[in-house]
Amino acid sequence: MYRWSIKHHLPHSAACVVLQPRKVHNTIHPSAAFVIFTHALVVARTYLFKMAAEMEQIAQLLNATLDPSQHRKANKQTPPAESALKQEASKPQYSLALLTIVSNESAPANTRLAAALAFKNFIRTNYVDEEGNYKISESEVQTIKERLVGLMIACPPNVQAQLGEAISVIADSDFWRRWETLTQDLVSRFSGTDPKVNVGVLEVAHSIFSRWRPLGKTDELYIEINHVLQSFGEQFFHLLVTTDRKIGEHANDKQALQGWFETLDLQIKIMHDLSSHDLPPIFEENLSSIAELLHKYLTYTNKLLDTDDESEVSIVDTVKANICEILVLYTFKYDEEFSQYCQPFITSAWNLLSATGTETKYDTIVSKALHFLTAVTATAQYSGLFNSEDVITQIVEKVILPNVTLRESDVELFEDEPIEYIRRDLEGSDNDSRRRSATDFLRKLQEKFESLVTTAVSKYINHYLNLGKTDWKAKDTAIYLFLSIAAKGAVTAAQGVKTVNPLVNIVDFFQQHVASDLVASDDSEPIPKVDAIKFLYTFRSQLNKEQWKQAIGPLVQNLNSSNYVVYTYAAIAVERVLFLTDDNGNHTFDRHDVEPLSKDLLDHLFKLIEKDPSPAKLQENEFLMRCVMRILIVIKDGAAPILDNALAHLVAITNIMKQNPSNPRFYYYHFEAMGALVRYCAATNAPTLNAKLWGPFHEILAEDVTEFMPYVFQILAQLLESSPAETISDNYKGLLQPLLAAPIWETRGNIPACTRLLSAVIPKASTDIAANNQLEPLLGIFQNLLSSKKFELNAFDILDASVKAFEPAILDQYFGTILQLIYTKLQGNPGQALKLRFVRFFHLVSSRLEVGYGTDFFIKHSDKLDEKAFAQVYPPFVLAETEKLARPVDRKLAVISLTKTLCDSTVFAQKFMKGWGNTCRILLSLLANPPTVAAGGGDEILAESPVDEIGFGTSYTPLNTCKPLARDDFPEVQDVPKWAKEYMVSANQRHNGALQGFISERLPPDQQQAMAQYLS
Repeated sequence: MYRWSIKHHLPHSAACVVLQPRKVHNTIHPSAAFVIFTHALVVARTYLFKMAAEMEQIAQLLNATLDPSQHRKANKQTPPAESALKQEASKPQYSLALLTIVSNESAPANTRLAAALAFKNFIRTNYVDEEGNYKISESEVQTIKERLVGLMIACPPNVQAQLGEAISVIADSDFWRRWETLTQDLVSRFSGTDPKVNVGVLEVAHSIFSRWRPLGKTDELYIEINHVLQSFGEQFFHLLVTTDRKIGEHANDKQALQGWFETLDLQIKIMHDLSSHDLPPIFEENLSSIAELLHKYLTYTNKLLDTDDESEVSIVDTVKANICEILVLYTFKYDEEFSQYCQPFITSAWNLLSATGTETKYDTIVSKALHFLTAVTATAQYSGLFNSEDVITQIVEKVILPNVTLRESDVELFEDEPIEYIRRDLEGSDNDSRRRSATDFLRKLQEKFESLVTTAVSKYINHYLNLGKTDWKAKDTAIYLFLSIAAKGAVTAAQGVKTVNPLVNIVDFFQQHVASDLVASDDSEPIPKVDAIKFLYTFRSQLNKEQWKQAIGPLVQNLNSSNYVVYTYAAIAVERVLFLTDDNGNHTFDRHDVEPLSKDLLDHLFKLIEKDPSPAKLQENEFLMRCVMRILIVIKDGAAPILDNALAHLVAITNIMKQNPSNPRFYYYHFEAMGALVRYCAATNAPTLNAKLWGPFHEILAEDVTEFMPYVFQILAQLLESSPAETISDNYKGLLQPLLAAPIWETRGNIPACTRLLSAVIPKASTDIAANNQLEPLLGIFQNLLSSKKFELNAFDILDASVKAFEPAILDQYFGTILQLIYTKLQGNPGQALKLRFVRFFHLVSSRLEVGYGTDFFIKHSDKLDEKAFAQVYPPFVLAETEKLARPVDRKLAVISLTKTLCDSTVFAQKFMKGWGNTCRILLSLLANPPTVAAGGGDEILAESPVDEIGFGTSYTPLNTCKPLARDDFPEVQDVPKWAKEYMVSANQRHNGALQGFISERLPPDQQQAMAQYLS
């Protein structure tokens, strides 16, 4: 359990004791020296044997984690591999043992890879804390840095990738100020003869520098980039020149040529990294020769490097694709410097697109070349090149049509890997597909030349529609072209197309050419049916409710299709339509529309999900589970009649998934669906929910299914908060002991969810906590969370719950220490969120006067620390920040707190006369715009994050259905000004008119007049 104490930290140097051998001046007898030497050898050999045994054990555990049967489950004699590895990871030098296994060339390849992966994951969680302090010894840190770069260079590519990510993680905290020598170390390893060495070095460099690409501009970032350019830039440019020369020298040597092209590929990527924020001086000074080199390799050909397989991308095409990426960057960001060199690239990109075949191995290069032409179209200098009917027609014929026409490989993907086809085809998930890139290019042209493009493309649409009467592939092309020109602007995940091309008619096109495919029989060609569903999905915002009422039936009917892609797309479209709202936030289909269909819809969706009960296949299709989730959210407590059936399916799915969680999106939606049932049905069905969920949830916790635990904590918290008091099971008492123990808090992803659950348990278990002396470990958790910058706000969740749950007599002996910890935190550089949480905490304590807290209770404990402490925090925090409280429930709490302070605080009445007046001023400001709180605190479910923006894995993923509501601590106070007036009048009478006297003595005339209305 966590210890509750004020920690005193010694300086790091004070904790180190250096042992040095004493100098011995006496000579040693040879026989004695031999004995000492022999003993030393024995000790050294014993130590080496021990180290070898430990590494062998770690290697065996790593191998066991690769075996699904040993991953979590194990026989009675052997602990689970994952748990055993966690124990090894807590020992000193664990990271170095992993690196030793990685470096062992005689070890199996899988073992080396598993060690590299374990090292990367260990570094992610155990290298530094939130403040950037090392969590392992500095000697271990130093050894890692000395060994890592050289080891990575020498390793196979798959191992290199894992070590490269580890280097990137270390660089996040240490580069460059705590790892100044890294770039010099890299530069020193550049080779003019061995491309393999260069590839390793450049992989390391790219893993570090690529971090810059998405970052915003900061002084610290620019200092880091300049540091790199000073120590790395010139040597990197020289290596680029060398690489170009070596490619020429080895034009007839396939192996050497491949190695030097791999070097060039990484150099192009690093050029992109180094240029991502500003054009480096070394590049700007040599921009002419760089442009020449880039153009040379954009047009380079050598049959030696061609690939025979239709899907195997050659290194030359990979280089060309990365050149196109850097051309996009330079066209957008450095147009002024680069525009004079741009024309040859436009011509070459056009020629490249015209000459490149339809094989899948060329998809990326075609896509990137299209991205470049899209960027060029956006520039003022070159967009005019396309302003011609002939040019637009050529573009459509030679570039757009070849790249939007369905290929045999697309049909094969549709049939053989349907889930992959869906993910590529969905909005935003196929940025590197030919179709997506061609569409983006066409839309950018249309943005500039709307009439020209619409006219030109419409001719081809009509042509392919005519062919489509007998050829469904031609019709597919026509519909895709229409989708491309009908949408204006971005196609959003939430609303689909918001703005359409005024030169086309969406509804007419659908009725004339698309609707028939939506209602076609199940044995008809599936791709046209998918096109029809996608048409509705894309233009969902353009249909009104009456139109949707006609379309929703056939759409739902397609869930019965035997084709995987058809029924999945139907589920996707149904879910998005149920999510759809108008500009006022009203749903197109509300619960009354959906409730009558919900049982049959859910039964069918569960049947599709559970068709193949293997864990991997069951989790494969997240789109079906998202539709389940949406239905349950829309019908709210209308799910009560089907609760048993829905829970039975969800629990069965949980029990299968936990064997091998493999699709984070699927199980995120799955737990959201569970959360919806709990949120909306617990008020009337709490015993059922508790009975059905406790067993599988308890097993997840007992088996340490780490991927699911944060979700389980959130749902249990929601169940506790949503259930009537008399229905709450005693099961939650069993959660107290593990929740108060340290191990469960050691996984960072657990912390917000554990806080959420513990905050819900505290009010239900306050009597047991007090009786069983569990308050100190509870406050120990508060202390540990408060010490962390990342989790300091979670600390206040626990503190607020404790103040509301425990009487002052129970917290009294700890309250001074609580304040000391908070005051220490406020003395640093507190963020705005922390200030506001402290202010809210003060108001919570101050407002609970009737149970024995109140402002004077707060001041009493503050004075025990230092008589000046309260006066030092009240004006700059409470008075200065209170008006910044945003939520109505918090502003209401502040009004109640300040009113009680003015009326009933003895300290404010007698000691803080000026503070009394300033407090009155803040209260009047709040009452000038009195907070109104909706009954129940309001529902926040609609504020959903797009799932692609959610960070899965070890980070915490909040469930929208389990977000805590803004709790009203004083629900009985409905009319805040009326309550304030009644309270002040009563207090003035209780204190024999003292309040009226304070107003006259301590307030300026305008505030006296304002306060008079509350005492009349």
